[in-house]
Amino acid sequence: MQALLDAISRLDRPTDACRVFHGRGGRHPGCEQWTLDAYPPVWLLTSFAPVTDEALARVGEALAARWAEIAPGEPLNWVFQHRDENRPTNRVMAGEIPAEHVVEEDGARFAVNLPHGQNHGFFLDMAEGRRWTRRWAEAHPGGRVLNLFAYTCAFSVAALRGGAAQVDNYDMARGPLAVGRRNHQLNGLQDRAAFHGHDVFNSWGKIRRGAPYDLVVLDPPSYQKGSFVATKDYARLARKLPELLAPGGHALVCLNTPKLGTDFLRETLATEAPTLVFIERVANPAVHADVDEERSLKVLVYRQPEHAARPASPEPSDAD
Repeated sequence: MQALLDAISRLDRPTDACRVFHGRGGRHPGCEQWTLDAYPPVWLLTSFAPVTDEALARVGEALAARWAEIAPGEPLNWVFQHRDENRPTNRVMAGEIPAEHVVEEDGARFAVNLPHGQNHGFFLDMAEGRRWTRRWAEAHPGGRVLNLFAYTCAFSVAALRGGAAQVDNYDMARGPLAVGRRNHQLNGLQDRAAFHGHDVFNSWGKIRRGAPYDLVVLDPPSYQKGSFVATKDYARLARKLPELLAPGGHALVCLNTPKLGTDFLRETLATEAPTLVFIERVANPAVHADVDEERSLKVLVYRQPEHAARPASPEPSDAD
């Protein structure tokens, strides 16, 4: 774990939420199990393998020593999460977590939850995807956006801060959507967003009635039992895109699993939505670099041609 300890010894005091050590990318041999994230004012250490008390103590000592240098007199707050195939465990190792824990990214504010569950309400590796979305909105003021599998609606916040006129957020998990509402309140954006607690696949009628959109964001889970399996369900999403997009509209197509590369997404889009034109892959934050970028987060940009017409279709049912 020496590379992790060395990274801790060089830490700066962060202002935004970010990853500071990414052993999972394989670029630090012997540290593949470790990540260290900043959710100011709390540090989050995650291990994807069992950890001894001695190892945790070494990390704690390193964090305390560096924190004393960069924030003298202030308490150190850090949480440890052990991730395995079953349920993750989370422990507050030192200090405390704010009652309402709000972090920032590029001036936007987001509520997070570190003590409970596997995910924390805000995915750090998607930072460049959110920045792309805000830049898109700045270049297309007044655009209408559809955010599918919205989770806590960070893409919606980015789009509205950039100048989008309206965002429709769909997610079947109402708990994360409630956090999404709070995120919009934190940023003064609640009047231009709608939150729909529906299963995407059972709500195509509702979704289609809101079209056309100038930007559609697809960021589904790679595997969620009973909800979404990328290898069979991504094609169902892709074939809907042309009828949801306005001429000249864009799609941000995302997938985060080491088991499927960009070829999977590009072949799926080429087969199911052949009219869409591939534009670029959005680079991941540098700290998330992987020895094989095909294992890392995939965020691809597609565009509907200007001359494209929305496909004609019969009046759909919600389950269509």
